[in-house]
Amino acid sequence: MLLRVLAVTVLVLGLPSSTADAAAPDSAVPPPTAPWAAPLPGAWEVARPFEAPAHAYGPGHRGVDLAGFPGAPVLAAGDGVVVFAGMVAGRPVVSVDHPNGLRTTYEPVEPGVGAGVPVRRGDPLGTLAAEHPGCAAAACLHWGLRRGETYLDPLSLLRPPRVRLLPV
Repeated sequence: MLLRVLAVTVLVLGLPSSTADAAAPDSAVPPPTAPWAAPLPGAWEVARPFEAPAHAYGPGHRGVDLAGFPGAPVLAAGDGVVVFAGMVAGRPVVSVDHPNGLRTTYEPVEPGVGAGVPVRRGDPLGTLAAEHPGCAAAACLHWGLRRGETYLDPLSLLRPPRVRLLPV
């Protein structure tokens, strides 16, 4: 009975069930320490999902494309600091560094902020531009997430943490 109470306590409090669970591998997205939100207001639709590359230089889609419309506000997904706002390969990009070594990227976004500006979840970063190749919608926001040089699925920030029941 004591083991069942302990297992329930671990699940309810969200405590690690073992030392293996206490430290997430570098490629895993941690449980959010701050609230995260979608970078487009209102309802949004995934136009193209994340496709992890097999290796660092392999093919893939290193982010998700969210359907939108030109001029839509693009919002910070979480608290952080803008580290870049400018052109990359002819497209306007905004990058935000967040706690825990995470970085989100947003493109094509006409920046309304500059590097060094602190942002909170939901703060406007700029407006969505129409020139995203391969987008069937009027405009698509390519939203990326990285930890270091490892690309992660940004939608994982919006999903609730996975609950695992442990054997008693």
